[in-house]
Amino acid sequence: MKKVVNAGIGGRSFVVDEDAYERLDTYLSHYRSKLPGAENEAMDDLEMRIADLFEEEIKSPSQVVTLALVERVIGQLGMPDGSQETEGSSYSFSDRKSDRPVRKFFRDPDTKKIAGVCGGIAAYFDIDVALIRALFLVLLFLGTGGFWIYLIIWIVAPLAETPAQKCEMHGIPSTAENMDSFTRNK
Repeated sequence: MKKVVNAGIGGRSFVVDEDAYERLDTYLSHYRSKLPGAENEAMDDLEMRIADLFEEEIKSPSQVVTLALVERVIGQLGMPDGSQETEGSSYSFSDRKSDRPVRKFFRDPDTKKIAGVCGGIAAYFDIDVALIRALFLVLLFLGTGGFWIYLIIWIVAPLAETPAQKCEMHGIPSTAENMDSFTRNK
């Protein structure tokens, strides 16, 4: 018989095995020690990403987060210095699913001039934002509805606010190192 712990991770409640809780606590402490200046915002983003990954795997609220799931999440996120293993990790990369990052469309707040629509399109298609801006400017002057297309995208597309969303926008994995790079660029 194992003990379970109710833990708040990223503002959400999870039932976690005691072993898994200790492993996650060790990982978060180790992660915090590797951060320059131990930024609280980066830790909050990391906890929210961990909670997202747990929710993807857990089918019901009463399901327990196991040590294997914690190891899988830790292996996926890595450390802010780019390393993938921490002290005491028994996670092996052969166990890891080959998951490719999904590219999602968001408006880009980092390159925005008006609403971030052109920056978001450029990030999604991995092209220069100046080309997209020039295209919209030409469409606007030609009167072909460039203004209306821009306005509709502005209304419909969400703004990439979190580092995890910015990783998805650029089509890169939401690892701790990648999310930390977007946190530092603020």
